Amino acid sequence: VLITGAGSGIGRAAALAFARRGAHIIASDIQLGTLESVKRDVETLGVSCMIHAVDVSNETAMKEFASLVHGKVGAVDVLVNNAGIAYFGLFLGSDLEHWPRVMNVNVMGVVHGCRYFIPQMIAAGGSRQVLNVASSAGNFPAPSMAAYAASKHAVAGFSEVLKMELAETQIGVTTVCPGVINTAIVTTGAGVAPSVPAAQIAKLQAYYLAKGCTPDVVAEDMVRAVEKGQDICLTGPGAALVYHLKRLSIKLVRMATVFSAKRMGYL
Repeated sequence: VLITGAGSGIGRAAALAFARRGAHIIASDIQLGTLESVKRDVETLGVSCMIHAVDVSNETAMKEFASLVHGKVGAVDVLVNNAGIAYFGLFLGSDLEHWPRVMNVNVMGVVHGCRYFIPQMIAAGGSRQVLNVASSAGNFPAPSMAAYAASKHAVAGFSEVLKMELAETQIGVTTVCPGVINTAIVTTGAGVAPSVPAAQIAKLQAYYLAKGCTPDVVAEDMVRAVEKGQDICLTGPGAALVYHLKRLSIKLVRMATVFSAKRMGYL
């Protein structure tokens, strides 16, 4: 099982969840230091763990990473394109400098993973699975996450295309849509527009701490998604509710989201 963004949060939890089922792990992140403890914890479970520092937004680096992996272990059984970053702030209250980085990591990171690992998965034969981590924000976003929501919508759309193009192969594709998850992507305060006051960030962090689930919940749902070959994995608080309510009334969901956003700290 190969997991990008495995140094913390959902990626780290996924590495451990798959390892507990006996899977050997290939864990990548942008910094090697974050992966050392992942390697120790995974190997404690009696399986191997290969770690590698790579920027998923860099096509050349991802191509070289894929070549390294294929040279050592061959085609992977499960590919988890998880690496992602966030940016918080009202669209008109933020500059546009963060947009290319968010799109490059969140969208092109998934594209690069699929482009350089899926061909070998097909060639190797057998049933294999790709998990592209989008977000509940890819189904219906909250305010103050324009770039993030746009990137996750793109991941969801890209994944739909892959499902159709790979329909005659043994490669399954799962779109993972986490809801309110208490991870470092929220608590670190990184990627926040200067116009956002500290009190608003504190309010949002408090909400995620009180109402969000841990990354372990998402990781366990991801494992089950692979076992069942699920098309979509709606995981964590709010994910399934928003997905189904949107299909009933998008106007109702929009009104409810704006109302809730004011309580949660998004507005």
